[in-house]
Amino acid sequence: MSEENEMSSFSILPEDCMSYIFSITSPKDACIASAVSMGFKSAAESDFVWEQFLPSDYQDIIARSVSPVVYSSKKELYFRLCDSPLLLDGGKLSFRLSKSSGKRCFMLCAMEVSIIWADTPWYWNWKTLTESRLNYAAYLMYKILENSYGLDSPSEASVKLVQQSMVQVEGENNNVYLKEPTLGQEGWIEFVPMPEERRDTWMEIELGEYFNDEGDEGDIQMQLLETELLHWKHGLIIEGIELRPKED
Repeated sequence: MSEENEMSSFSILPEDCMSYIFSITSPKDACIASAVSMGFKSAAESDFVWEQFLPSDYQDIIARSVSPVVYSSKKELYFRLCDSPLLLDGGKLSFRLSKSSGKRCFMLCAMEVSIIWADTPWYWNWKTLTESRLNYAAYLMYKILENSYGLDSPSEASVKLVQQSMVQVEGENNNVYLKEPTLGQEGWIEFVPMPEERRDTWMEIELGEYFNDEGDEGDIQMQLLETELLHWKHGLIIEGIELRPKED
């Protein structure tokens, strides 16, 4: 059977059958399918398909938005959540979806980050996500002013799960740099991850990873400390901390 005949045979399936097939693929696959033919387009763009790509609690998430979320279809809502992060809980938290996978990404705003002489850990209440068994990472989003100082020394970063029993079950300490150091400077450490510039011009550095397993619930402790050289610091602007799937 030729490829054209195979396509014709598939396209005579009832639309609800095609919609079910597309719903168990991915957002990218559904978009590709909608460009094949008008029959595919109708099935691939149906609300049934795109609701499967949305979080199961998307209505609760929308209800927490500080501004109304207007959409005419579930596909439009999906891309609205990908391209325009929602401010939730009075602006303390932002939420978006990964466009390719539909996985959740969160950012804790700077107002919710405790910075007291660099010795207060940052906590984020963690509840089990719909997507289980995923590798998440926390990233500090920031900018450094031209007249900054004291920010090119290595810092110790970590991301740990603290359960109700106060037992830390995940995470390890990592050395990171907020600013790329000069070769040979005091405190310089080789083979340490350097910050990267994002498309939105903010810098980011990975603080650590957390593996989300089924049933995990507790507090996520995100911490960044510099307690060795104790230099005075100036010129650091923090946007927030983003928690997103490791592969994004």
